[in-house]
Amino acid sequence: MKLTKSNLGRALDQPSRDVRFYLFHGPDEAQSRALAARLAEGQQASRILLSSGTIKSDPAALADQAGAMSLFGGKRIVWIEPATKDVEAGVAALLEGPPPENLVVGIAGTLTKASPLLKLAEASPLASAFASYAPEGQDAERMVADLGRRVGLKVSGSVAARLADACGNDQAIVLRELEKLALYVDASPHAPKELEHGALDDVGAESAEGDFLRLADLALGGDVAELTEELGRLPPGGSEGVPIVRSLQRRLLMLAPARARVERGERVDAVMASLGRAVFFKEKARIQRMLSKWKAVDLAVVADRAGKLERSLMFTDAPERESLGEELLAIARKARSL
Repeated sequence: MKLTKSNLGRALDQPSRDVRFYLFHGPDEAQSRALAARLAEGQQASRILLSSGTIKSDPAALADQAGAMSLFGGKRIVWIEPATKDVEAGVAALLEGPPPENLVVGIAGTLTKASPLLKLAEASPLASAFASYAPEGQDAERMVADLGRRVGLKVSGSVAARLADACGNDQAIVLRELEKLALYVDASPHAPKELEHGALDDVGAESAEGDFLRLADLALGGDVAELTEELGRLPPGGSEGVPIVRSLQRRLLMLAPARARVERGERVDAVMASLGRAVFFKEKARIQRMLSKWKAVDLAVVADRAGKLERSLMFTDAPERESLGEELLAIARKARSL
């Protein structure tokens, strides 16, 4: 069954008992993950990760996991990412078998109309499929407002439009920014607050980065000596710490999904070509080296540490620049060892 924008919300918040498999596909993988997470949260279900490789080697493994009962009670969702052509036989067996205990979701990138997996999901009354595209205009504003409510922020149209534009309408980046802003203004779902332009001026995604992205690239590229020299040129006071960490995070958000595609079997040069104008031509060689060097699991570790560092810098009265420098140098030394 093919889902549309008009029936998507109801399908996720009040899912049919008949539907066993949800396929979220399309170029906006961040939105696909967010939709799958919304389904899981609404069901208060924990995630059971299952790789495409496991399903390829044993198609029955998907139905087995979907049919398994939790030892500790509660609902579960079997989560497949990336959902490649390797899962087609497993999904077919799931749909042909008896009703499972657990829902199954698959996160895929762009699928052609000829994709057997997409055809299977759209044709079966026991499956649902939705194509995710980056929102624009009022759709982007609504996306920001909806995400804001999840973290306790009331986001007006003008603020929502500004934040969407600053984040390139990328739902993953928007959510991360909103989470930071909620911390900054001390908002929560139980104590919501209005998000104003002033907060974006202070810590928003569009804060001027200057050469901060260069520091992030030097760290990820393993240029220890040059990074050390650049850090020594930073002015005293520590106020540049948050923008530098945010520049690092934005580079990681570019690299992580691209690296995932490489680890799924795509050539590095082909992935780079598909990024198109998202990469400035002068940066292409540097980013391609990072893409070849870093593994997805290592990028995830760096992203987690960067988030913790930023929170520390944001909410410390006198941020220590040393902690920023130590983290960037640690990243650079890790990159040299890869």
